[in-house]
Amino acid sequence: MKIAIDAGHGYDTPGKRTVDGMKEYEFNRAVANEMKKLLVKYEGVTVLFTHSDQRDVPLNERTTKANQEKVDVFISIHANAHGNGKQWTSAEGIETYVYTTKPKTATRLAQMVQNELISSTKRKDRGVKTANFHVLKATSMTAILCECGFMTNKEEAALLQTLSFRLTCANAIVGAIVKYYHLTKSTRSSSLYKVQVGAFSNKQNAEALAKELKAKGYDTFIVK
Repeated sequence: MKIAIDAGHGYDTPGKRTVDGMKEYEFNRAVANEMKKLLVKYEGVTVLFTHSDQRDVPLNERTTKANQEKVDVFISIHANAHGNGKQWTSAEGIETYVYTTKPKTATRLAQMVQNELISSTKRKDRGVKTANFHVLKATSMTAILCECGFMTNKEEAALLQTLSFRLTCANAIVGAIVKYYHLTKSTRSSSLYKVQVGAFSNKQNAEALAKELKAKGYDTFIVK
């Protein structure tokens, strides 16, 4: 099974950022990277990225790449915004999109992803919605787009900048994909996740994150 993960926008996309300055792509790519780490642990799964850390890839190039590679499912990762993006607003929650024609497979997958995201994050459930987004319209495979929280909501903006929330979103989306497509864990050795003590204010915080990662299925160890 071939899965395309699309981290929306790019580092240089104007305006796509939290009120306090985090660029949306930073969140999107982090979730995409964590999703890939998880997905490659399953039998027969390969992961294709349609984005790039070097440039903001045009939408048509993203969908063309996915279509040419004949991927089975396309997952676009985003963070939402409300208002002019320059001040905090009350809009909050998570929503998942499918194309306006409501393709059956995409709609079922989107509902499972939405359910997992809400169950895992405890954020407001904004439901599964339809939109004429290019990445949903121009892709020839099952395609969904996830809006994982509002960059213009002060509480959610803070969450979007944490490793814990990014891992939670990645695990939720992958968990839904695994359930929907009945994926089986590979017998290959799983990847390790390093937690560096120096990145935290104290060893206890590092140990707490390591414990959380292990609970999410990572092979985790602490390094100084």
